[in-house]
Amino acid sequence: NSNSNNNKSSLVMKRTPSPPLLAFTSSVKRSFGLSSSLNMSSSTQSNNNSANNKSSTAPPMHNFRNSLNHSWLNHLSPEDPTNLEKSLARSGGGGRGGPGRPVFNGHYVSVRPTPLKNPKLVIHSPQMLEELGFRTDEVESESFIKYFSGDVDGAFENYMTDAMDEDDAGMSAEKLAEKKEIETWATPYALSIMGRRYTNNCPYGTGDGYGDGRAISVGEILVPRSPPAESDTKSGEEAERNSKEGDGYPRSASRYELQLKGAGQTPFCRGADGRAVLRSSVREFLASEAMHRLGISTTRALSLIVSEKGDTSNRPWYSDGNASTLPSMDDPRLQKYDEKQRREIISQLAVQQKSDPDMLVEEKCAITTRVASSFVRIGHLDLFARRVEMLDKSSIKETSRYQELEDIMWHACYREYYNEAYAPFHDAKDAKGASLALMEGAMTRISDMVGGWVRVGFVQGNFNADNCLVGGRTMDYGPFGFLDVYHPLSAKWTGSGDHFGFMNQPNAGYANFMVLVESLLPIIDANGGDGKEVREDILNRAQSVFSNAVDVAMRSKMGLVGGGVEMEKEAEELWGEIEPLLRIGRGDWTLFWRQLTYVAAKYSPAKKDEALDYDAMMSMLLGEGNINPFYDALTDENRASLRAWIEKWHNALTKCYNDASKQKTTEVITPPEETMRLANPKYTLREWMLVEAYTKADSGKSPGNPFPSASGDYSGVHELFALCNDPYGEGSSENHSKYYRRAPDESLRAGGTAFMS
Repeated sequence: NSNSNNNKSSLVMKRTPSPPLLAFTSSVKRSFGLSSSLNMSSSTQSNNNSANNKSSTAPPMHNFRNSLNHSWLNHLSPEDPTNLEKSLARSGGGGRGGPGRPVFNGHYVSVRPTPLKNPKLVIHSPQMLEELGFRTDEVESESFIKYFSGDVDGAFENYMTDAMDEDDAGMSAEKLAEKKEIETWATPYALSIMGRRYTNNCPYGTGDGYGDGRAISVGEILVPRSPPAESDTKSGEEAERNSKEGDGYPRSASRYELQLKGAGQTPFCRGADGRAVLRSSVREFLASEAMHRLGISTTRALSLIVSEKGDTSNRPWYSDGNASTLPSMDDPRLQKYDEKQRREIISQLAVQQKSDPDMLVEEKCAITTRVASSFVRIGHLDLFARRVEMLDKSSIKETSRYQELEDIMWHACYREYYNEAYAPFHDAKDAKGASLALMEGAMTRISDMVGGWVRVGFVQGNFNADNCLVGGRTMDYGPFGFLDVYHPLSAKWTGSGDHFGFMNQPNAGYANFMVLVESLLPIIDANGGDGKEVREDILNRAQSVFSNAVDVAMRSKMGLVGGGVEMEKEAEELWGEIEPLLRIGRGDWTLFWRQLTYVAAKYSPAKKDEALDYDAMMSMLLGEGNINPFYDALTDENRASLRAWIEKWHNALTKCYNDASKQKTTEVITPPEETMRLANPKYTLREWMLVEAYTKADSGKSPGNPFPSASGDYSGVHELFALCNDPYGEGSSENHSKYYRRAPDESLRAGGTAFMS
């Protein structure tokens, strides 16, 4: 898939010890509406952004091309010629066919996307489009659609004649060609699951075959922005350090990497076709933007492009009759258990009863463009650390393997923790200090992320270290799912097991963080540190950090924010009391907490004159019809327990608010119902909603069926995108009646909705 230019360039080592000093050209400044200085006010920037959306003489994708700045390629290394030759001799995917081959060294391989046939734009994110500096008219252009459907060369085929500017004047044809060339790449990484390293399902048995199998990076760009005020920086010294960067990053420019998911085969493709189908691409696009609106760190989505009447792929999927079957309470096999035990057993079976697909479906291919400040995975550091650990430790720093590990560490700091871990240590070449700072930053961000998942009822499903970004950003929206029925082990993916279940995600996050720590220990040891001591200290602290992230999430859901240690203990007791009831009564995670928010608003401690009526509170919590948050009818005993819990919770809510009011006499106290509203979304992207949307878009068909599928209606995709833009708001009356409800009963059993492979 690599063109000749890429193959040629991949033979040249590209190691640079520090970021390149690249000044913005006048064309970039003009394209983004900047004057000769980047230090513009926010109002000036706003006016320039507005001007960007008006007609312009610059052709589509002109700004984008001029802002390309590939730090991954500039800072890191490709394969060396010897290892590349050895690798190519073993191509063929370890006997599985295709372009797969082991990659023995280097941080990336050059590879070209495989363009989609007949590409059609399904949807884009206007917010992401603006953030990346595109004009609104560009998204419908042929160049935009070509580029982000994989035809990165065809997107600029007219560039030589259409995009000349004063920066091009006097350039030789060779220089112009270099300027036009687009570089694209995929990366190798390692696989670790729950802290355990794996190589057994690598085609070569060595781990040298893992990496981006169908995701190809198609550029990093720098987008100028207004720099922060001097008072916003940690110190004048830091501001001076940042301003020395000739490219303006990160003080006055933001860096974004764009990656095509489903862009075709790469050397890390283990026998698959490298494609994504429209079904999975709809889920990826919508979930990325929904998670952003939920306030949880995530990769973003720029666009979703489908191959209309072009490329298709056959995928195993579920027939209409493929569904789980649960025993009833009257099942003879359960009669030896009491009622509570029977409910527990059925609840457990509902989580565990999953099946594999039973048919092949031909589906349209599609590509989602995902965006992030970086896609540096823990798996990237894991890979190079493993290679270092094979070396003789006496001369470790002099080896190319160690240098590759240290380089990826510095790059992770540069991309994700510039002020905390890069700027303070890089000039002094203090790799140990940078590594320690990287650990601290990642511990905070990853724990915050998984705490956020618990808060909104999200299950990532396949939370390996290679699916965990160093920057603590949600990624890989494949086997994910938002909760319908609460269970601590809930997960949509048939392969999630208990370890990736809903309430076990903090443990998985901790295990991934442990892999990061262990991957950095060779650097600590090689630079005068005590790796064993560092490991013990930071992992001990990390246990409480990850645990606390969940506690914070649960306290916010109950409105019990603040109040000190005593209130923290009370919140823990309240969660411990309501959890069994949610589990046995099969509570709806979203509805229960949102209904409780409405109770807090109606009977707010801030309303001193509101008479308390706990029976009315309970009636309000339970709602009517399909808004009742329990899928199973509550027994009399459970109703009594819930009534007692509501009273205890409201007393704690009142005490927490009153204590805060006494402590902050000069500040306006946020009412607890507002805290709860912003912690408990009304709308999450449930699977039954997604199924309806992607089935309209492409219902699929049996392979070889000559009749087209009933598809091409993308209205459901756009409707869900609009819904996800305001998950904490009330929405329209139509949204309320259609989407604020328990999941349809059949969706809780159907293959492809209740569970998937």
